[in-house]
Amino acid sequence: MKKGKKYVEAKKLVESSKLYTKEEAVKLVKETSTTKFDASVEIAMRLNLDTKKADQQLRGAIVLPNGTGKTKKVLVLAKGPMATAAKEAGADYVGDMDMIQKIETENWFDFDVIVATPDMMPALGKIGKVLGPKGLMPNPKTGTVTMDTAKAVADIKKGRVEYRTDSYGNVAATIGKVSFTEEQLIENMNAFVSLILKSKPAAVKGEYIKNISIASTMGPGIKIDSKTFDK
Repeated sequence: MKKGKKYVEAKKLVESSKLYTKEEAVKLVKETSTTKFDASVEIAMRLNLDTKKADQQLRGAIVLPNGTGKTKKVLVLAKGPMATAAKEAGADYVGDMDMIQKIETENWFDFDVIVATPDMMPALGKIGKVLGPKGLMPNPKTGTVTMDTAKAVADIKKGRVEYRTDSYGNVAATIGKVSFTEEQLIENMNAFVSLILKSKPAAVKGEYIKNISIASTMGPGIKIDSKTFDK
């Protein structure tokens, strides 16, 4: 794939063999953004995990200190007081079987995240093959299957990001926008890395973090020296 002129110019600013401090990396990620729109900044971490083993698969969510700069639309599937609480917390859509039916019959997906109470999961499971591939199936590990619908909605609206390891042991997450200040990006990055460090499975021996890099949407990857994060 041929890269555009802007990308090639931006890439010249990054030394591919150099490991940058997080401060240098954040400065560079802002300088190397090539899009006209306010690009997202993503962090990717390669971890020393054997993801064939269930206890070495990481999955969870974190509310970033400065949010992600993107507001997500939330659908809550709940009844009674939990439905009311979700509405009051600012959910975009609230319902139960009617909403599940709408997804099934109208192929309706005008939302980014589904939060569901445990009693809604059997019905939701029936459309799992539609939701699963889109990454929309609620999960207790990411706080989207819960009785506390109000907290779940508030967290998502504040800038909660989900992460999970892929089969190679990589985790990635959006940590903000290019328009964020360097301090905001560093704070978000610190919060994410420190959570991944805390989630280190007991079975992992030797070096846990193989590499860390950040990049803006369509911008070049910038490698970060993992020693710049307090272990």
